Amino acid sequence: MTLFKPSRRDILAMAAAAPALTLPAVTRAELGAPATGNPTHFAFTLGEAKITVISDGSLQLPADGLGVNADPEEVEAFLERHFLSPETNYSHTNHLLVEIGEATVLVDVGSGNRFLDTAGRLMANLDAAGIDPSTITHVVITHAHPDHIWGIRDDFDEAILPDAAYFLGKAEHDFWMQDGLASQVPAEMQQFVVGAQNSIRVDGAEWDLMSDGQEIVPGLRVLDTPGHTPGHMSLIVESNGQQLLATGDAMSHAYTNFAHPEWYNSFDMDGDVTVTTRKRLLDMAVADRMAVLGYHFPFPGVGHVMREGDAYRFVPALWKWS
Repeated sequence: MTLFKPSRRDILAMAAAAPALTLPAVTRAELGAPATGNPTHFAFTLGEAKITVISDGSLQLPADGLGVNADPEEVEAFLERHFLSPETNYSHTNHLLVEIGEATVLVDVGSGNRFLDTAGRLMANLDAAGIDPSTITHVVITHAHPDHIWGIRDDFDEAILPDAAYFLGKAEHDFWMQDGLASQVPAEMQQFVVGAQNSIRVDGAEWDLMSDGQEIVPGLRVLDTPGHTPGHMSLIVESNGQQLLATGDAMSHAYTNFAHPEWYNSFDMDGDVTVTTRKRLLDMAVADRMAVLGYHFPFPGVGHVMREGDAYRFVPALWKWS
């Protein structure tokens, strides 16, 4: 298996200041940022479970990392048709927090202050949502990429949520913690390996290594969804017969992944497995009429999956005022 597929341009772009990637649009009406900020969280119920989606900010990366196994002109035309920039892939970061029974479960811990300066807002936005971090009982990590795990450490290199129980897939743990992995990857990827290992080794986090189908708390279980990383996991929340599938990065784009599930991206570590996993999730969501949450979908990232011939469509959920 090829361990990493990103180009040097991808890596340098992620390490650089993200705003430099934003180019003016001349062929679409593009919405600018407001003067005072946008909502930081979105809450709803699923059966008896209380769900809050909390933003960690945004990422801005080169759009040529999308659909790398397709004709670049076709990908660019697709983005243009959907009023998206063919130069910059601007994505949101939607964290799932589930209050179910006696548990409060946070999925992923964001970037912290160690990645792009457009992200790392999770802890501040938890406060804005009125959620006391000390009440979080469980932290589940979908995979060990920077925007999902680097926020685990505070400025003293200790676990930012020291009283929570921490969960990571065994296959994901075993991949990143391989002896000598940093020397097996391109030089520009070594920081990702070191960052993952430092995050997993953080003081104050005792890891429970998860397996497929494991129930974290009653009503919340994990699902093996490899491809994006070798041990990537998604989650299913179920209450009163209603289900929510949190895909992590198994599905990372609300348009390309649905209309062209056969396309994979530069940061999908095994493209073919990613596609197989994605199609399985899409079919599952359609068959069971599940709500879905995409980590990188437009905030708040919640909707449903509709089949359209051999393809699919993401249908944003119609949310309700109280």
